[in-house]
Amino acid sequence: MSQPVSSPVASRAPSAPTAAELLDFVRRSMADKDLIASLPLDPEGRTWVRLEGPGGSEAWLIGWPPGTGTGWHDHDESFGAFATAAGELKENSLTVRLPASGWKTLELSEGVDRERRLGAGRGRAFGKHHVHEVLNDSATDHAVSVHAYYPPLPLMRRFSRSGAVLRLEQVERPEDWQ
Repeated sequence: MSQPVSSPVASRAPSAPTAAELLDFVRRSMADKDLIASLPLDPEGRTWVRLEGPGGSEAWLIGWPPGTGTGWHDHDESFGAFATAAGELKENSLTVRLPASGWKTLELSEGVDRERRLGAGRGRAFGKHHVHEVLNDSATDHAVSVHAYYPPLPLMRRFSRSGAVLRLEQVERPEDWQ
């Protein structure tokens, strides 16, 4: 007798959002003009407000002064989405999955770098283990974005990058940013 085959959809908790649902949430949120206007903007540093995301996800409204960014990082086992509500954000990402542990320095192969620009009204979803940095490289304009992650971020690994060399610098836990 054959065993039933389980699918990722069947094993997922009924309320857990998909990446497409997170993308839909960040797009709807970025279109909420009152929500976007409610974010206090600081000329010196990023500002953020925690939002109620769908299905128990973690969500944030983030303000980006000119010239600010996240630095290279990942979201561990969480997948997510983000959308730009105002201004433009640049995302640099890697098309390679990093080892979960046991390393401090990696040399990246050629061709793993990707760059995308997300102007106001544009967003994207990403999978688990996504390594990227997000930047507002405008010299004059603030950017505002909405981000959502599921499951809520268990940790973030922060990296430095020099050419093809990626170095693990720090592991942050939720208590470090909440």
